[in-house]
Amino acid sequence: MSLTLLAVQTLNGLQLGVLLFLVAAGLTLVFGVMDFINLAHGVQYMMGAYFAVAGYAFTGSFLLAVLVAVSGSLALGLALEFVVFRRLYRRSHLDQVLATFGIILFLNEAARAIWGPTPLSLPEPAFLSGSIRLMDGLLYPVYRLAILAAGLFVAGLLYLLVRHSRAGMLVRAGASSPRMVSALGVDIDRLFLGVVGLGAMLAGFAAAMAAPIVGVQAGMGDNVLVLAFVIIVIGGIGSIRGAFVAALLVGLVDTLGRSFASDLFKLFLAPAAANEVGPALASMLIYILMAGVLFFRPAGLFGTRPT
Repeated sequence: MSLTLLAVQTLNGLQLGVLLFLVAAGLTLVFGVMDFINLAHGVQYMMGAYFAVAGYAFTGSFLLAVLVAVSGSLALGLALEFVVFRRLYRRSHLDQVLATFGIILFLNEAARAIWGPTPLSLPEPAFLSGSIRLMDGLLYPVYRLAILAAGLFVAGLLYLLVRHSRAGMLVRAGASSPRMVSALGVDIDRLFLGVVGLGAMLAGFAAAMAAPIVGVQAGMGDNVLVLAFVIIVIGGIGSIRGAFVAALLVGLVDTLGRSFASDLFKLFLAPAAANEVGPALASMLIYILMAGVLFFRPAGLFGTRPT
């Protein structure tokens, strides 16, 4: 284990964390405010990546491709809310899971039919290509630093929106006491529509930024959805601050665990055994983290129980 490798993997973990936060933030608001389990959030992320690829093919501009991804994701999110989601709000969680799982199957197959089964790529923008020297022996890609900076910037904007605006006040109130917000005369349908649209835009932006480094293919949102649910459980349902802290923790634990678990086990196990145990344990670390947090904080790090 070298200091340079540790620094690189820490930056990779932070970059993964901010991307996961953008996905998990929308999901935790939908779940916290609306008590709605939206398994289709992962395919909304996937479609955002495909929208970015299509936007780049038409315009040749990465920035316009990101704009297309965000706009397309917003339109898709609003369409799903209007056609499907609002008919499920008063149904059981089982009905919500089954219906949104059906959307996953439909959109995954639709993506394969439209764009084919072969993974697609989105080129990095030329102005963010290359690497930058951060320390002796450490060159880090400029684009990955741009992802980290853009994610933090959007997270800051989201914090200002949620904490210092009337719409954010309603969202926070809805997350803690949705029945009271409804009783005060707030247009719940409009609030729900706005929350779903915001979540879809965040997922689309995250997908567009991630597309040049992960590739674009059908089903790419499934693993992201699982990680997003882990994040909102750790951070606390409905808490943006909790989602941010939990996303960084998950990103760091997952990245550093996969990189150094085998090396750590070699300190007290034979190399062959360490090479077998390390990767197996590394894949479980985020779930061990979740179990540990829930043992001490059943509502999550910053969660509150709805009233």
